[in-house]
Amino acid sequence: MFTRRHIKHSRLLLRHARKYLRYKDDLLSGSDREEIVAGMKSLRDALRQKERERIHSTADTLDKTLHRVTPVTWESHWRENCEVILVAIVVAVGIRSYFLQPFKIPTGSMQPTLNGIIGHPSTDPAPNILRQIGEFIVLGRNYINVVSREDDQVFEIAPKKMFFFFTFSRLICQRQNFLVYASPETLSHDFNVYPGRICHRGEIIARGAIDTGDQVFVDKCSYNFVKPHRGDVFVFRTNHIPGIREDPEAGSPFYIKRLAGVPGDRLRIDPPFLYVNGKKAEGYGFARVMSATPPYRGYALGREYLSQPDRSFTVPQDGYFALGDNSYNSYDSRYWGTVPDANLVGRGLFVYWPFNQHWGLIR
Repeated sequence: MFTRRHIKHSRLLLRHARKYLRYKDDLLSGSDREEIVAGMKSLRDALRQKERERIHSTADTLDKTLHRVTPVTWESHWRENCEVILVAIVVAVGIRSYFLQPFKIPTGSMQPTLNGIIGHPSTDPAPNILRQIGEFIVLGRNYINVVSREDDQVFEIAPKKMFFFFTFSRLICQRQNFLVYASPETLSHDFNVYPGRICHRGEIIARGAIDTGDQVFVDKCSYNFVKPHRGDVFVFRTNHIPGIREDPEAGSPFYIKRLAGVPGDRLRIDPPFLYVNGKKAEGYGFARVMSATPPYRGYALGREYLSQPDRSFTVPQDGYFALGDNSYNSYDSRYWGTVPDANLVGRGLFVYWPFNQHWGLIR
């Protein structure tokens, strides 16, 4: 902090000169190499003796030498920028593949612990553009306003992905089409838009706000060293799980649930309680759900598994039992069985956006 600026700049110049010699050693002529080495030696000597004027002169000489042997061209700028971008991509891909991967919560199966996409129908017009920008940055909220231009009927609601992340819906009517920044499920569930709906000229088809699902970082590393722990909020692939449909474009979807049972656990549900090995499930996440304090409602009986209060299920050695915190609206292991060990992706670690009450570590 207290080092003089000309000394710091000279040390930085020496570091760049050493790097340049390593990088271009096989391309430099003997005389150029000797000139650079001599300039570096002179600058080091000046720094050692702390002679300000000599430091300035030797640093200037070395800088001019480096500029002479490496003239700056537009090609070099492009090459350096491309190298920086490539390194950044490699680092990002490495982090995503082995350490942290971002995921978006699409559904409400973990609400209110984690929010999926939530629609808020309204007949009021959207707020001014500055407030919309602020709400999008802080809350992940966007506004839609679809008004029929003529008497018509909704023929189809087709999903459309952009940049592999943004989900739109194309409302295909008999006489008009609309592109809406909302998923077909949100339009159907929250805005009552469905194929066959009749709409008249000037009628509001869908208007209101849509809160994006929580964006989470998933820890993909720790499960390589420790076994998944009961109570974890975890992400898994759904391939080879019977009853879960595969998207023709994106493949098998990823699910996020709470890990309710590890291999060997004996599970039973007697609403609103979940029992593990004869005792009520322990842990903050389970206790919060079983309290049935609104908006939590407790655990509900399943259809194929845990369908009777007096009927238990033992988790097999190669599987994990997944339950959503929003048990009455969660398609989970009670319907299709256990998650194979090979399908595990990682533990939900952190909600990084939007900046609402869920921002922070996931519990």
